[in-house]
Formats: sequence, C-alpha cells, structure tokens
Amino acid sequence: MTDTSNVTITTQEAHVAGSWTPHVGQETMDFLSRSAPAESRESLEADAISILSKGVSPEEIQGSQTGLVIGYVQSGKTMSFETVTALARDNSFQIVIVIAGVTTNLLNQSTERLANDLGLRDPSRPRRWVQLENPSNNDDSVQFINSALEDWRDPDTPDDLRRTVLVTVLKQHQRLGHLTSLLDRLDLAGVSVLIVDDEADQASLNNETSQDSESTTYTRLMELRAVIPQHTYLQYTATPQAPLLINIIDSLSPNFVEVLEPGAAYVGGRDFFKESPHLIKSIPPGEVPTRNNPLVEPPETLLDALRVFIVGIAAAIELGESRGNRSMLVHPSHLTAQHNDFYNWIRDSLEDWKSCLSQADHDPDRQELLEALRVAHSELQLTVGDDLPPFDQLARRFRIAMNRVQIMEVNATSGKTPKVDWPNSFGWILVGGAAMDRGFTIEGLTVTYMPRGIGVGNADTIQQRARFFGYKRGYLGYCRVYLEDGTKQAFEDYVDHEEDIRSQLVAVQDAGQPLNSWKRAFVMSNALQPCRDSVLDFDYMHVPLASRWIAPRFVLATPELTAANRAHVQSFIRSQTFVPDDGNPDRTEIQRHAFADAVSLQSVMENLLVPFRLTGATDSQRNTALLLQLSKVLENNPEETCRVYQMSAGQKRLRGIGNDGEIKNLYQGEAPVRPLAQRGTVYPGDQAIKDGDRITVQIHYLDLRDDADRIVSPDTYVISVYLPGRLAENYVVQQGQ
Repeated sequence: MTDTSNVTITTQEAHVAGSWTPHVGQETMDFLSRSAPAESRESLEADAISILSKGVSPEEIQGSQTGLVIGYVQSGKTMSFETVTALARDNSFQIVIVIAGVTTNLLNQSTERLANDLGLRDPSRPRRWVQLENPSNNDDSVQFINSALEDWRDPDTPDDLRRTVLVTVLKQHQRLGHLTSLLDRLDLAGVSVLIVDDEADQASLNNETSQDSESTTYTRLMELRAVIPQHTYLQYTATPQAPLLINIIDSLSPNFVEVLEPGAAYVGGRDFFKESPHLIKSIPPGEVPTRNNPLVEPPETLLDALRVFIVGIAAAIELGESRGNRSMLVHPSHLTAQHNDFYNWIRDSLEDWKSCLSQADHDPDRQELLEALRVAHSELQLTVGDDLPPFDQLARRFRIAMNRVQIMEVNATSGKTPKVDWPNSFGWILVGGAAMDRGFTIEGLTVTYMPRGIGVGNADTIQQRARFFGYKRGYLGYCRVYLEDGTKQAFEDYVDHEEDIRSQLVAVQDAGQPLNSWKRAFVMSNALQPCRDSVLDFDYMHVPLASRWIAPRFVLATPELTAANRAHVQSFIRSQTFVPDDGNPDRTEIQRHAFADAVSLQSVMENLLVPFRLTGATDSQRNTALLLQLSKVLENNPEETCRVYQMSAGQKRLRGIGNDGEIKNLYQGEAPVRPLAQRGTVYPGDQAIKDGDRITVQIHYLDLRDDADRIVSPDTYVISVYLPGRLAENYVVQQGQ
C-alpha cells in the first residue's frame, strides 16, 4: 500500500559488514583488562570492532561517516566509547575528540574517567596519549598536537612512542570554536580522527531547524567537522528520537547504527515497569507540589520513601556491605525553591528521628517511629526476602544509619552545581532537578522520589530522568521508585516504545543496511512526543490503530501506478477462494459481498499489502504504521490469519473524488436509513463488514469520477484494513523521509 521495501516481515540473520576490519592491539587489551568487568570484555570488544569498522578506514585520505550508538540509560555507554577510543589508538587514529556534556561537572567527570580508565596517569605505562581538556587556540596546544602528529608521520618512531591526542571539550559554542580554530592551524591531511559526541541528542542538534536557521552550537559542530578532512563521528545516546527524526540530509543525521546490549546485571525499564512492578510506588495527587497545590509539610510518601531508604542503609551496615554507596534521589521539580523545601523536610525529619531513637524504650514517639520503620522493613522484605536481617536485629543500627547519610542539594543556586564527594559518606540523599538528569551518575541509587509530572511530554527528556536504571541486579530488592501517576504511566508507555525502536534498529543493523533506508516509524503513546520540535524539519504524526479501519484518503494516482496496483490485487484475488457472505435477502447486489476466510496474514502482507502503492504522504505514514504493526503481529504469531472481503463480490462501484484526488466516501452506509428504528436492518453498512476479533481486509473495486461526473480513473482498487483492539498500538511516523 506504499513503498515498503524497508518494512521487515521476517528477521534477517545477516551479520553487519563494516567497510574495514579493525585489529585489537595492546591498548585495547590493556584497557579491557584494567577497567572493564571480566564478564563484559568480550562483548565490549566485539561492539567496538563493529562500530569502528563502519566508520572511515585509517587507510583513506578523506571522507566522513556519522554513526548512532544506542544504549539504555545508565547501561555503560561510556565504557563502550572508551573501548572504541582504545581501539582507535590501536588502528592508527591520531586524534580522538570527546564532546563531553554541556556542564563543567560532566566534562570534568568524563575527563577524569577517561584518564583513569585508559591509564593515562599510570607512570609505569608508555606515554601513548596526549590529553587536552578544553584546549585554547594557543601556541602551547599547537605544539603539543603537532609533535604528536609528527611521531605518526615518522616511520622510524616505534609504535609505543607514537601518541594519540585525546581531547575532551565542553559542548558549548565558544569552546567548540576554540578547538576548531586550533585544528585549523594544523596540517590534518591524512590524519585519522574519531569524534565521540556523548549525549548526542542534547545541544548538538540544530535547535532552530523549525525556524529555518541554525543554532550556535550546531554551527560550531559543523565548522569543527569541516576542518577535519577524514573523520568518523559517533553519536552516543540512550534517547535517539531526535537524531533519528532530523532530516536525513543533515550532516548530523547518522549513516549507520549500533544497538548496544547491556550486561546481565543491568536493570532497566522492562525490569522496573514490566517484570517487577512492586518496586514502583504511586505518589497521590494531593502530595504532588504544584502551583495550585503548594505543600506546607513533608508528604507522607516522602517519609515512607525515607524510611525504606534508612532500613536499607541499616541492613547494609549490619551485613558488612557499606564499602560502596547507597543513595536516595529526590527530584521534586525544576524549581530550586521546591528543592530547598524538600531538603529541609528531609534534614529535619532525620534529626527528629535521631532524637526519638535516643529516648527511652517506652517513649511513645520512639515507639511510633519504630513501628513506622517496621512497616518499611516489611515492605523491603517482600523483595529482599530472607537476605534482609530481622527487624529487631536492625533496630540497633537505625541511628547509626542516619548518621551515615549526607544530605545535599544538587543545583546551581550557588553559581555552579556542586560536586558529590562520594567516598566521604556511605549514604547520600541528593535533592535537585535537571542537574541530576542526563549524564549524572548517582552511585548506588536505591530509592527515587519523583513527584514531578511529565511536562510537555518529550519522550527523550522523560527517559533521561530515569537515574534509577543501572547495574544493580545485586541489590534490586532494596530499590523503590516513587512516581506521580502521570509520570509512572509515561515510563510504562516508554518501555514499549523503547523496545520497539530498538528491535527495528537491530534489524537494520543486522541486515547491514544504511540507517537512512529505515522508515521513521515507531510505537509511541499519544501522551508523548518523540523529542523537541525545534530540531525537526519534517512533521510527525501519531497514528492510533485501535479498532478502526485504515484506508487511504487520496486514491487518484497515475495510470501506470493504478495499473500496477490492479495487477497485484487481481493476482491475489485469483490465488484465493471466495464464497458469498450471509445477510438479509433484501440486500441489493452491491451490498452482497464475497469473502475468503482464514487467509494467512503472511500471505496477505507479502502478496497484497506490501506491493500496493499509495501516493498521499499522510496515507503513507498511516500505512507504514499499519504494516509495522502487522509485522509485529506476525512476529508474535506467524500463524495469524485474517478474513478478506471482495466488496460487492468484485462488482465495480462508483465513487466521487475531489480536485486533490481525495475520495469523498469510500464506504456505503446503512440501509434503510429511515425510519430510525429500522436503520441498518437490511444492510449494516460497509464498516460493519468485518470479523470483530480478527484482522479484516476489504478490497474495493471502483470507477472514480470527478465533480463534473467524468470517470477520471476507471478500474481502480482501494484496500481497507481493520485491526481489532487486541492487536493495536499507537505509532509515531514521520513524513518527508
């Protein structure tokens, strides 16, 4: 029903074929043995080889490739690009640039981690790297880089003495401008460069596309790429909606994709919202701070969360597991005033509790607090089980646990976001907002309290707030996530969206197809939108498919296309056996149909729906969503069948069209129309001709006439498909791609 050459019906087994084959050398092996978990080394190496092989080979003099690398939130994307960085060094890449976050904190975090994980400060290792952070366009920086490049040009320089330049730079237009000016002073002919854009969907993309202009950071990135003749640009993100939906002719639109699979210890959206829903707790509307509902005291669910956290801290101390960190995240709002309210409530509550625990055993306040902590203990016992020490054993640890907790407000009210000094305390309670969203690592996060709504509903923004995802299988039972109901539903919807988009991209990856061949269509709740509109050239539409007919509106096509569609439909009809349908004997001939029952959906897809072509952009979007959903139905049940009707048993009907080719009324209505009590008793109308619980296909054979009663398209077929509610999803589909 449209151009569907990229709609996958069955999974392809083809291995991704890169343009060249990187070799694993000493740098990669050293990095993996030093910094990667033993159980992850093999997959990290394989992924890095696959990613780098799709970029520009170091043997090429010039050229560029843009790749999209997708992981889950908190799933190890940094470890992946560190492996790729080490592998690039082994394969004679002379410069690696890591564009590392939009805040100084995130830049420093990335710079420090790269230095530690790559062993840059280990005096026992050869000096294989020159590390520069936010370099300026000055003679010192030119000298550092030039001397390193000269080592690569000199064939007599041993490999261990050749140094790769590692640049970490803030994703900010001035810093990017300084780096571009610096590189423009160098001779980069024949120099292989790897650029890693961490959190690539943030700030990098053109935020003024919808205004037919360019944002400053985007312009600086384009200028940076322009001065590097040969480079591979890797976009790392857990929320790929924006990079996928930007115009495919944009320089930041990726050519290839790599979908990363996390290790077995990873806990993500499916674990929390599908497999372990008991870990998710609802915050009632009355406890959500809003303009119309200002809170004047700590909400009860906040205190519940705090008690669960304290019991978990006490258990870790009792079990001798207090060497790392356990954390609680409180994310009430984007407003710093509310951060301060929650900070004060938590601080005051802990002080009151410590005071209560200092009282005599018979003190009523002490007894009331212990009873509330006993409830929290029972809550944790549901998921921790017998590994949780008995309450009476933990009771003597509660005051110690509270003393081991540091409370911190994490925002920029003091001018810059403070740094968390994790080694200084076992337990942390962090209160803040956007500063703890994207890229911010919270060590040992167990309890999250987020009474914040979904706002405008950007799917990528909502997902980036999920700091509670991560490698925490070993202490998952201690985790709890308290959410406002709308946000809880948004996360549940996002899980379906994320898994759908990843499965589609894995199919593209495994087939070795370029990413620009993929139809931009994926499952998404109507409550969400994929990303900020400002980065998109083309509109997208939500396509609901529940219990409704999907049929084209614009049916007038060229004679060649109409003839090709006719041939496909008639060939399919000849392959089936149709029988008359039952109905009121007073029906007219045009109201009597023929149907083929229990027809293989696989056959209908391959021989009827996929070859059929449409012309209208909106029709193509809707039909792409339909075909993707039918493909998903087949994945779940390859034996799915449907009913196919030849409307009017193959007799031709007459339908009017407007000047734009839009059909005025495809479906015949009920008969009789009056009297009202007898409406539809002879014929219920075309849209009632279906099997209510199965997929139904109607084939309409038409002559199309214009407003002057001229037949402008004879012998035209139109196909309509009904999808029952049990099989329906909502899809987002983009036009213009």
